[in-house]
Amino acid sequence: MSEWITVARAEELTPGERRATEVDNAQIAVFNLDGQYFAIEDVCTHDGGQLTGGTVEGDQIVCPRHGARFCIRTGAALSAPAYEPTRTFPLRIENGEIQIRDSRWD
Repeated sequence: MSEWITVARAEELTPGERRATEVDNAQIAVFNLDGQYFAIEDVCTHDGGQLTGGTVEGDQIVCPRHGARFCIRTGAALSAPAYEPTRTFPLRIENGEIQIRDSRWD
């Protein structure tokens, strides 16, 4: 099992903001949706490009290239051309810090 990695202090990622980071060669995007934090793989499953350049609409991120939508809460692919979900990652707030863990090999 991998270690917990601090991404930011919770107050640094205000509602509506996101932060991209890399953990164990995985591109991960962390979002603050109205005070709740979520971490998904920053990869469109349609073409492998980054999602963080796209717009956030409610709890969805829209891929900036072809418009595929993904649920930030669950990673679910919500529209074509993406049909496979993007991975989600465990996230916790520990001593005021947002921490994520690469769970791909658990």
